Amino acid sequence: MTTGLHDFAFQTGTWTVAHRKLRQRLAGSDDWFEFGGTCRAWELLGGTGNVEDQWLDDPNGAYVAAAVRRTDPATGIWSIWWIDPRFPGLAAPVHGRFDNGVGTFLGQDELAGVPIDVRFIWSKITLDFAQWEQAFSADGGASWETNWVMAFTRQS
Repeated sequence: MTTGLHDFAFQTGTWTVAHRKLRQRLAGSDDWFEFGGTCRAWELLGGTGNVEDQWLDDPNGAYVAAAVRRTDPATGIWSIWWIDPRFPGLAAPVHGRFDNGVGTFLGQDELAGVPIDVRFIWSKITLDFAQWEQAFSADGGASWETNWVMAFTRQS
């Protein structure tokens, strides 16, 4: 069994990020908008942790945010928390692992006061590129709506 150690080492460095977000989530919308950003990421805690510090040039208002990640070396399961100063506290965590180069992380949260399931997927990981996507489900994970995609391109 994997320990999860260094699973996010690929992200260490500075990235240009292309964001694509749905304007309305879980509303049957197909209206996307796009914007840029940057990300700087690094490992901590000997590879059992990772931080990404983001600048998002969202046309609805630019902001900073961060993801903090920690693995349990006994299980290889990662926990991920999103920190966004526009909202109090930490977002509810998602938990998961990488299998065959794809990271899948699941959790629960709320959208407009309604409980939802949340899924993060890390994929297409190379030395100079990675993709992250977020999806929500209002039906217990029977169906998923991808609502945010980040394409990370390493800065030279």
